[in-house]
Amino acid sequence: MSNAEWQQRKQKAFARGMGNMLPVYIDKALNSEVWDIEGKRYIDFAGGIAVVNTGHSHPRIVAAIKQQLDRFSHTCIMITPYTNAVELAERLVQATPVKEGRAIFVSTGAEAVENAVKIARAYTGRPGVIAFGGGFHGRTNLCMGLTGKVVPYKKGFGPFTPEIYHVPFPAEYLGVSAAESLKALKEVFKNDIEPSRVAAIIIEPVQGEGGFYAVPKGFLGQLRELCDEHGIVFICDEIQSGFGRTGKMFACEYEDVQPDIITMAKGIAGGFPIAAVVGTREVMDGADPGGLGGTYAGSPLGCAAGLAVLDVMEDEKLIERAREVGKRIMAGLQHLQRKYPDRIGDVRGLGAMVAMELLKEGDVNQPDADLTKALTMEAAKRGLLLLSCGVRGNVIRILTPLTIPYDQLEEGLEILFDSFAACV
Repeated sequence: MSNAEWQQRKQKAFARGMGNMLPVYIDKALNSEVWDIEGKRYIDFAGGIAVVNTGHSHPRIVAAIKQQLDRFSHTCIMITPYTNAVELAERLVQATPVKEGRAIFVSTGAEAVENAVKIARAYTGRPGVIAFGGGFHGRTNLCMGLTGKVVPYKKGFGPFTPEIYHVPFPAEYLGVSAAESLKALKEVFKNDIEPSRVAAIIIEPVQGEGGFYAVPKGFLGQLRELCDEHGIVFICDEIQSGFGRTGKMFACEYEDVQPDIITMAKGIAGGFPIAAVVGTREVMDGADPGGLGGTYAGSPLGCAAGLAVLDVMEDEKLIERAREVGKRIMAGLQHLQRKYPDRIGDVRGLGAMVAMELLKEGDVNQPDADLTKALTMEAAKRGLLLLSCGVRGNVIRILTPLTIPYDQLEEGLEILFDSFAACV
């Protein structure tokens, strides 16, 4: 059967709310290449949305999963735990900037965020949570409330969990400075909720779905000071930016700042569903026994994959490689920007988390969402998987596997260049 025929079957079987960007059905994938059921090859600049940082089907991860599967696939960690969960928790705690950390496992990034907020509320005894405009934290009810974008994530799904407040994210390219963001935060304290009732402030050090805007230098430190002043738990959402993606294990490491809690998922296990919350012992132990967990939390298969991912990252020096991959992508996009200065307003990135912002007539106030969509479609026709993002729908983001061979990276950039020329 063809891609088109499978798409017809999918539309009859799935609710329309769970759409798909491309009518392309994958048959196999290896490192940074995927092949659809019709035999067409694609270079993957999407990485499963930053999930396969170690590449598709890395042999060491596959071997670890097979070995675990031969032993057992599930017992429930809250009933009869297993050693690889303890090992992974120890290594994740060690890998974060959190001192004297403790961990819990869940299944998805949204669950990680939900539990981070639960823990903060239990520890502080307070209800309020402050998040940032343009942020994305998941699709559950609480996480939708935290997310700072209505369409498509929140439209029609309210009411949301109360006691959530938003302030503008400091995206200087969009005209919001760090000082203005902090001023807005303090206005929330004056107008909406007193700081003594705020349990947590949550922020992505680099916004993912929001457009790949990194916080200005020093901003996380300013938030840390504000949280310390008022006894507020400081949460960094590193679900998309973690596991070497930005050229550090976690993006918050670019600042000399220790969050109270870090949420992580996506790149943690090379494509197997597992997520984690890591925080200081004092904060994490604020929840009573039985208050945290889940039937599939800390799947033994996910833990086996997570341990293999950490080994691969260390042995293949993927954090260092992320910086080189990002450098090459940035150079390619900057070359394209020089050729089309009236259509590409900004090229930005941290490590291998790189994006370009598409405009009409070079005007930052005229985002070109139509060109962005057309480019993703044209690139797919030519054999390149690209993702868009941004609160205005006009950002192309690149999330290649960190293991991508450099010749395939250059091949993918050439396809991107040709696709852009065909669309403008």
